[in-house]
Amino acid sequence: MFHLLGQGDLRLLLLPLHLVVIAWATIHVLLHKRDVGSALGWVGLVWLVPFIGGFLYFVAGINRVRRRAKNLRKRQRTRARRTDINDAAHHEELEALQRGVGHVSRRPLEPGNALDTYQNGDEAYPAMIAAIEAAKASIGLSSFIMNADGTGERFVAALGAAVKRGVAVRVIVDGVGSGYVLSRAYRALHRASVPAARFLHSPLPWRMPLVNLRSHKKILVIDGAVGFTGGMNIADENVMAKHPAKPVQDTHFKVTGPVVAQLVDAFIDDWVFTTGEELDGPAWFPQLDSTGGAEARVITSGPDQDVEKIEFCVMQAVACARSSIYVMTPYFLPDERLNTALSLAAMRGVNVHVVMPERSNHIFVDWASRQNIGSLLKDGVHIWLGPPPFRHSKAMIVDGEWALIGSCNWDLRSFRLNFELCMEFYDPEIAQALQHFVTSHRGQPLTNKALKARKLLVRLRDAAVRLAMPYL
Repeated sequence: MFHLLGQGDLRLLLLPLHLVVIAWATIHVLLHKRDVGSALGWVGLVWLVPFIGGFLYFVAGINRVRRRAKNLRKRQRTRARRTDINDAAHHEELEALQRGVGHVSRRPLEPGNALDTYQNGDEAYPAMIAAIEAAKASIGLSSFIMNADGTGERFVAALGAAVKRGVAVRVIVDGVGSGYVLSRAYRALHRASVPAARFLHSPLPWRMPLVNLRSHKKILVIDGAVGFTGGMNIADENVMAKHPAKPVQDTHFKVTGPVVAQLVDAFIDDWVFTTGEELDGPAWFPQLDSTGGAEARVITSGPDQDVEKIEFCVMQAVACARSSIYVMTPYFLPDERLNTALSLAAMRGVNVHVVMPERSNHIFVDWASRQNIGSLLKDGVHIWLGPPPFRHSKAMIVDGEWALIGSCNWDLRSFRLNFELCMEFYDPEIAQALQHFVTSHRGQPLTNKALKARKLLVRLRDAAVRLAMPYL
C-alpha cells in the first residue's frame, strides 16, 4: 500500500504515530528520570530523531530491572532480614556515619564478627575450596567471572562433590562476565549436576540492553555461618604461582559471626531474582554466635530497589571523616558529586589519599581518569599510582576506625549500573590493618604538573573518552 502513496502522504500518515510516540516517551521521562541531564538528553533524542529516538528509549531507557525486582520481591517471604535501622550509637565519633549508613542500607549493624584477609588466589582459593569441601548443609556462590580454567575446574569439582553428598548448592555466574555466548563454566557446572543460573542473561535481541547491567558481586556462603567476599573473581589470572600472562592481584575476605546472615540474605535475593526459587530454613539461616569484636553490616546496590546505595554510603563516609580517608580502587572515575565531596574533605583538613593502578586492565578507564581528577589534585587530594602488576583490590578507611570492603569500584558503572555488595566494619584493628595495606602499595604520586605535561592530542583523547564515564 505504501508504494502507492507519495512522500508527502506518507509523512502525513506517520505524523500522528510520531506524535503519540513523542507524547508517551516524554511523559515517561518526566515521571521516571531523576537526573536532569539524562532526562533532557532522552527528550531531545525522542523529539529530534523520529521513531528511532522513541525506539531507543523503549529499549535502553526504561529500567525494567527495577520493575522486575519489585514484582519478584512482592512474592518473597520475610526471611531472617531485620529492618530496624534505629541502632544504638556504639561509636560516638562515628555516630552520624553509623546512623546514615543504617538508613541508606536498611540493614542493622551486627556485633560480634571476625574478618580474615587473603591476598590473591594463592591464599583465597585454598581457603574457599576447603570451606566448600567441609560444607554440611548449604553452599551459595556468586561470581562475576568464573572461568573454565584450572581454578574454575577445582571449584566445579568441589561443588559437584558437595551436591553428591547431599549439600544444597546454588551458584550464580554473571550472564556476561562469565561468558555471554557460550559460558564454559556454566556448562561445566551443569555437567557436574550443580544447580546454577546466569544472571540477567538472554539471547533475545530486545533483552540485549540488559548486557549493560551486571552482577559484580563476589559471595560464597557456607552453611549460613561462614562467608567469603571481596573483589576476587574465580580465574587463573588471580593465582600468582601460575605466572599468568596478565596477572591480577586482588584481596578477598573471610567473614564469620552474625553478619553472615546478611550475606546469605543478599545471595538469596539474587537467586530469587534470577530463578524465582525461594531458599529458607536452618540450612541457610542457622543460629549464629559471636566470633569476634567487630560490628559489621552488608550494603548492596544496583539498578533495582538498591539504586545508588553504596555511592550514598561512600559520600556519607567522606562527609563524616574528621582526620583521614584512604581509598584503594582499581578504577577511579567518580562523578562530580563524589569529586566535590573529596575536595571539600581535603579543604577542611582531612588527609585524603587515593591509590589507583599506574596502568589498569582497561586502557579507556586510565585515559578517562586522567581527565577527571585534576580538580582533586588542586584541592589537596593525594593520588598515588600503584606500580605493576595490576591490583584489583578495593578498600576505604576513614579515621582509622571504619572500613569498607567489597566488590564496588569507584566508578559510575559500579555505583549506578552494576549489582554490587560491600561490607562496612567498625573496628580500629581491622581499619588500621587495611590502612597499612593501602599505604604500603603507594607508588609514585600523580601531580598536576604531570597532567598538564600531556600533549594536546592526548588531553583531547582523554576528555573525549571521559564522556563515556557511565559505561566504562
